[in-house]
Order: sequence, then structure tokens, then C-alpha cells
Amino acid sequence: MVNIFDGTRQPFPSKQQTLVRLIDGNQKQFAADFHSSPNVFFQSLPVKDNLADNWTVLVSADGYIQAGFHPVPLKRGVSRHVDLMLIPKDASYQFAPAKWDKLDKSLRSLFAAGAKSQAIAKDRYVDLLENRPASLAALLNITTAMAQIHLAVGTPLDYMVQLDWETMHQDRFFGYADSLLIDQVRHAADAGMFAPETGSAFFHPGATLSWKQRAFGEANVQLTFHEGDTKIIDGEDCVGIEPDIDYFKDLGAHALFEVIPNTIGGGKTDPKMVYALRWIAGRQAGVAEFNPPYTLA
Repeated sequence: MVNIFDGTRQPFPSKQQTLVRLIDGNQKQFAADFHSSPNVFFQSLPVKDNLADNWTVLVSADGYIQAGFHPVPLKRGVSRHVDLMLIPKDASYQFAPAKWDKLDKSLRSLFAAGAKSQAIAKDRYVDLLENRPASLAALLNITTAMAQIHLAVGTPLDYMVQLDWETMHQDRFFGYADSLLIDQVRHAADAGMFAPETGSAFFHPGATLSWKQRAFGEANVQLTFHEGDTKIIDGEDCVGIEPDIDYFKDLGAHALFEVIPNTIGGGKTDPKMVYALRWIAGRQAGVAEFNPPYTLA
């Protein structure tokens, strides 16, 4: 069953035709047909009990960015669901749920940290929303994903103390976290939840430690620490942190397809793509839905 959704995380409109392609592990195309339903069920797919059973599902529609997932392993007598999201090529951010007064209280408290007043905190947030929407989308993507990672004690977001509002980017943000987070991530890495990123200083100048989440094939959270940047905030020993989300899990693919093009072309990881990839990965993994307080339309 292929279920198709739009950037609002709702079923894709039936009035818009979609092209659904199924390709087996031998790169043999089994189906390539147009459909007018957001739910397309394929019956009697061949199962060969070998690598050919690792299928690829691709969905496209006019005016939308193609989406897909691989591998989708098939087994005899077992139905599989694949949820994919199509976002418009000219998608715009819909920040109505992200208005300052509608934010979750804990998130609003973090965003207000370091400001001399709530009014100043709100003003700098609104400035980001109105003038740098991609940076706000990245911030909401990353903080939402951090809140969904369960460490031995709390989540990475629980350890965030303050953000640096002068260095907001569309692919990452900087701030300070309780230094206890480093040990928590180390323990999570020992349990297989994270993997250390070698050469972190090359990709993240000034970094001393970095770990990437291993939960998904794409759009994993990376937590990078700058141990040379420390500060005591409200009596807590804090360390500089640089969270981001990469498209790819594999370091080589990340360097080849993301870092190098971004460096040469002057571009950065697109938060719209992160939004779609993380949502698809989470649905496929059967975990809590990735639901940052904005949508794309």
C-alpha cells in the first residue's frame, strides 16, 4: 500500500494525478502508472526470497518534488505500507501554528532564554519568522527532532539552555547546552543510538565532538559540540553546541551529495527537504510523527 501525503501532512488531493513506480532489487520496473487516489494498493507482487525483494517506491506529480523510499523489503503474505510526501516545487512555509503565542511553552521558554524581556524575545523571534523563514524552519525542524530522541534521562532538547540568535542558519543553529548532555549522548552511542562522526572539525570548524543519530536512513539529527566554548548560564556549566540535520546517514554520501555541492555552489541544506525526508523516515520506522509547528503548501 502506497499512501501519498502533501506538505500539510494530509492525504494528497485526489484531483491531482500521481505517477507511482515500483522497482525491484534487480532494478526491474514492475509498475509505472498514474493514479487519482492518495492510497494505491498493489497486489501479488513477486517475491523471490533474495535481494530482489528490496524494492524502491517512487512517486511524482506535476509541480511537485519527487519522493521515494528504499529499501522496502517484501515478504510472502505480508502487507507493507509506504507513506510518502510530495511537496510543491514552489512550496511556501505556513507558520500559523508557529506564531509566538501558539508555541509550546517549553519551546517558547527556550527561545526566550537570554533575552532581557519577553517582548525582546518575541521581537527577535518574529524577525526570524518574517525575514528569514528558512532559518526558522530549520530551527523548528531540528528542535522538533531533538525532542523526539529519548536518552537515558530526558531528550537532547531538555538539555538546551540558550540559543545564539545572531547565528541562525537554514541548515543549523548554535547555542549552549548543559554539559551533562555530552555524557548522555556518549551513553546513547554505546547503546547504538548514535555514531561518532570522524573529522567533525572539517565539517564544523571549531568542533571537538560530534555524533549522528542512527535511527533513519535519511534526515538524522547530528549533535556537534564545541568544548572550547563554555559558559556558565544560570549557574549551569554549559558547552557550545551546533545541532543540525543532514539529508544522508552515510558520511561519504553526506560529503559527496550535500557538503561538497553546498560548498561549491554556495547553497545549504534545504529545510523543506529535511521536513519531507524526516517525516517519511519516521513514518516508515513507525515512530512518533515528525510534526514541527509549520507546514508546506
